[in-house]
Amino acid sequence: MSKPLIILGSGGHAAVLLDILRQQNADVLALVSPDVNFSRRIFQGIKHYLNDDDVLVFSPDDVQLVNGLGSLPGSSIREEISIKFKALGYQFKTVVAESAIVSPYAELGFGVQVMAGAIIQVGAIIGNDTIVNSGSIIEHDCNIGEYNHIAPGATLSGDVVTGHSVHVGTGASVIQGITLANHVLVSAGVPVTRDIQAETTVFNARITTVKRKVN
Repeated sequence: MSKPLIILGSGGHAAVLLDILRQQNADVLALVSPDVNFSRRIFQGIKHYLNDDDVLVFSPDDVQLVNGLGSLPGSSIREEISIKFKALGYQFKTVVAESAIVSPYAELGFGVQVMAGAIIQVGAIIGNDTIVNSGSIIEHDCNIGEYNHIAPGATLSGDVVTGHSVHVGTGASVIQGITLANHVLVSAGVPVTRDIQAETTVFNARITTVKRKVN
């Protein structure tokens, strides 16, 4: 039996997740955020907690959490929140939109979120707490690390490997067999045709790179 859910966050990503969960008739207890924009109709009628500590009144045995914080390049807040609550014994729900296509021979880690229209092919492995966003494609035998964000419309061809906390921007493409090391950021629309070293930002089609500072 599924546990009731508490969504952490109240921005656009949380709204999309709530929409998916409502379509699946999930039991969503509350949103947790310092401020909720109740002009968004999707949030109306949902109980609102102001502080992360309000979650602690619920036993980890009685609820599951949904990480509704969006994944922004260079920000570690989403990961920090996840680590905090996991250390307290809470589990994060894996969310898969009904319109996503996920091979039964793919593997999804804990807390993975697969949004509308995404495709994950046979043999792909998606690491814990990664977002596979709307309309993105993960081809066969890719191995995607933890806390990645594969942004809307991005395409990863077969056998792509990514490290920890990699961001592949909207509409970017990564050809087959490429490795993106830890904390790589691929900017929107960029085609990646060679391996990229850790903590690097790829910001144009010629694969000109700059080292980025990780928090």
